Amino acid sequence: MTCWGSPVHASDVHALLSVALLARSGPARERLREALDHAGARVVLEDDPNTLELQALRDADPGAVLIALEPSIEDALERLEPVLGSPALTLIFDEAELAARRDGWEAQRWARHLVAKLHGHQDVLPPGSEQDQQLQPEPGLPVTPAQLHADAPLEFHLREAEDAASDVPADGLYQVPAVLSEPVSLEEALAALEVDDAASSAPVDPIAAIGDHSRWSLVEDDAVVTGSPSSTHTGSAPERFDIERLSLVELEPEPGASGGCTGAVLVLAGIGGPDALRRLLAALPESLSTAVLVHMRLDGGRYGNLVKQMARVSALPVLLAEDAQPVEAGQAYILPDDIGIVVRQGTLHFIAEPTGIQIAALPALHSGVVLLSGADAAQVDAVLALAAAGAWVGGQIGEGCYDPTAASAVVAAGQQAGEPPQLAATIAERWGVDA
Repeated sequence: MTCWGSPVHASDVHALLSVALLARSGPARERLREALDHAGARVVLEDDPNTLELQALRDADPGAVLIALEPSIEDALERLEPVLGSPALTLIFDEAELAARRDGWEAQRWARHLVAKLHGHQDVLPPGSEQDQQLQPEPGLPVTPAQLHADAPLEFHLREAEDAASDVPADGLYQVPAVLSEPVSLEEALAALEVDDAASSAPVDPIAAIGDHSRWSLVEDDAVVTGSPSSTHTGSAPERFDIERLSLVELEPEPGASGGCTGAVLVLAGIGGPDALRRLLAALPESLSTAVLVHMRLDGGRYGNLVKQMARVSALPVLLAEDAQPVEAGQAYILPDDIGIVVRQGTLHFIAEPTGIQIAALPALHSGVVLLSGADAAQVDAVLALAAAGAWVGGQIGEGCYDPTAASAVVAAGQQAGEPPQLAATIAERWGVDA
């Protein structure tokens, strides 16, 4: 559940408490009515969106509209768009299936979030938890000893170390030379060693300087070495290198040369995801140097309707991904359950894949992953593996994250956290195209 509309101010609280409840008759509608009663809201209209007239909704003049989302009302929401699209109206969405089976602690938690939205505050803790705020950890690393003593004077310690240096035990195998000097080159160091061994060694042929390559030669693997190292048998003289027979070969195409995407930003969502996805896409700029791939499982697989819903709020074109289609930059794609991706000649293409999107198929250095409310927790390990390979990863936080299990897991692992608009701002910063 999340709000969609203008920010809530204290002066707007009275208007927000005037709520229209749009839901089909059934358990979901009853649960939502109970939550509104608990929130102290005044229900000015309660009706089935499929039979509700546009003028009746306009005449009710609500400050907020609570909608129980399900596939059977999507066409009705399009018909009511002239009123629901008003920027002065706050929309609150909930999944009808979840609302119908929500009870106990989960129902109380949802009601507290609804109260916070309608009353314009951020307090979503249960009664008696007020003191918990004092125990919450704060972001940032603890102060290190180096930071505590950053301004401490070092002169005293330097003098003390100098006085004690002579008492420090020395390595018996190392004798400090009377005069310290560095050899100018390796050849000089080797020559110095030869001088030291001259008294106890028989005369030997002078060793050529390592840097002198005039006496180097190639030898066959089965060459016989006789005499001194300088008299190595090299066999027959090699043939002259024939450059006339050389030719250029065609290099593989550079990644992205075909105009497709070398990577993409994958958005994973589920329960509560439609609203979070709306907020994310609405905050993205109209041009990106990458593509946005959206995977959110829907009952009945009505992904075409999801495309239409997201196209209303997105500045990016929203398309339905299809098999054998190249992934183009500056597009948002809704992925059905049987569509995956593959890299061909350095760019991404959609393919038929019964198991759906494979996170490991994304090129890590050119890709990112966003986990919104309801993302599948079973995908967390694959997402973190992609992050370890260089991908950018972000997880949704805040009261709008209705099912935070997967998103919280990546945040706890050190990945970026934020509300959908904040995550969109990071995507725009990394992959935005300057006008």
